[in-house]
Amino acid sequence: MKKASHYLTAVLLAILLVPAQLLAAPASTRTAIPISPTSESAKIEAMTTRLNEIKDMDKSNMSAREKKELRKEVRAIKDSAKSSGGAVYLSVGAIIIIVLLLILIL
Repeated sequence: MKKASHYLTAVLLAILLVPAQLLAAPASTRTAIPISPTSESAKIEAMTTRLNEIKDMDKSNMSAREKKELRKEVRAIKDSAKSSGGAVYLSVGAIIIIVLLLILIL
């Protein structure tokens, strides 16, 4: 009787767990759309004009909620501007390692 209950438990677990794995969503098939440099610069220009508009606003008569939304918008704009810069940053440690490797190779 104990063996039957163990087998029944194993079968029920297999029935419950296997379909969950089969219904897992496949990997996303999105493709990247290349952005031309002119549209990129236009986006950056639009972001900077929006930042200047926010800076010039009179915030003294705004509610706390509106100010909070503006701060979130400014942070989002600054983050997107930083990420669209396309620059590569190297730390001092990475530069030292690169120099040492170049010395050893040459």
